[in-house]
Amino acid sequence: MLEPIQVLIVEDDFRIADINRQFVNRIDGYEVSYVAKTGEEALAYLHNTRTLPQLILLDVYIPDVQGLDLFWTLRNEFTEIDIIMMTAAKEVETIAETLRGGIFDYIVKPVDFDRFERTFLNFRKQKHLLLTKTELQQDEIDLLTGQQITSSPIKDIDERLPKGIDQLTLEKIKVILQESDESGITALDAGSKVGVSRSTARRYLEYLVSINEADAQLKYGDIGRPERRYSPWTK
Repeated sequence: MLEPIQVLIVEDDFRIADINRQFVNRIDGYEVSYVAKTGEEALAYLHNTRTLPQLILLDVYIPDVQGLDLFWTLRNEFTEIDIIMMTAAKEVETIAETLRGGIFDYIVKPVDFDRFERTFLNFRKQKHLLLTKTELQQDEIDLLTGQQITSSPIKDIDERLPKGIDQLTLEKIKVILQESDESGITALDAGSKVGVSRSTARRYLEYLVSINEADAQLKYGDIGRPERRYSPWTK
């Protein structure tokens, strides 16, 4: 299994920072490495930590810095760290500037967990794709850049899925499947990680088998009882 993605939260309001920390920790594959209340504290942590986080959850309104000064400092000094803006700032100029600066996403407060989770699942999927590939096909690049959204709206995708299969849960199952080790994963384990029942997880996994995006094999456990284990499809 991959190591958890480390997240630095930069938020001066301790209540919001704690909510963000709880949100991050609810998503499998993530871990909060530090919570900073000021720009100075965030930079001190980054300059002194032995292992840099892969992701920064950043507010625009930080008391000891002006505007987007901290954002650009982070972007210029730590180019290998991705940034998600989590802020109440809705000004077009601010949003446009951070987009030009290469943010992964811009989330406006207050945010519900479903919106939060969707961004973090997409980020994890992107990291996995970049770590496991040496070259990307156009459809994979479109997925990374978001062009797939405009060419194939979620509504249209959902309409093509069979009854009982929704796109969001399917994407979660795909991520869990891709992160499984060589022995694969059972429906019980997949359901536990995604937060659905064993039978629901099996339905999604079998659907992926039917469209050649997963492989299934019967394997025998310690007590000799066979179990159906799923792994990513290999052509």
